[in-house]
Amino acid sequence: MAEVLLDERGLSKLRWRCRRGLLENDLLIERFFDRYAPDLTLRQAQALGELMDLADNDLLDLLLRRREPAGELDRPDVREVLEMLRPPAASPGPGL
Repeated sequence: MAEVLLDERGLSKLRWRCRRGLLENDLLIERFFDRYAPDLTLRQAQALGELMDLADNDLLDLLLRRREPAGELDRPDVREVLEMLRPPAASPGPGL
């Protein structure tokens, strides 16, 4: 069954809600919207909204892989969106 995509109004409201106080968070969130906005589903938008309920520093810790989701946020939909938000993991150089 195909997932329902977020409409333009929903996307606009979500973008507004995702504005953050930390520049680092804003940069990662903007990159997320640049890549995924046209294909964002309602389920993903809800998971993103839950991540936006976090304090800026807690969100940044998740985005930078300093910690992983716990408790109510430890769900497949939240983890999926979190991976979409995170910068690519640094790969070790040759010979490492």
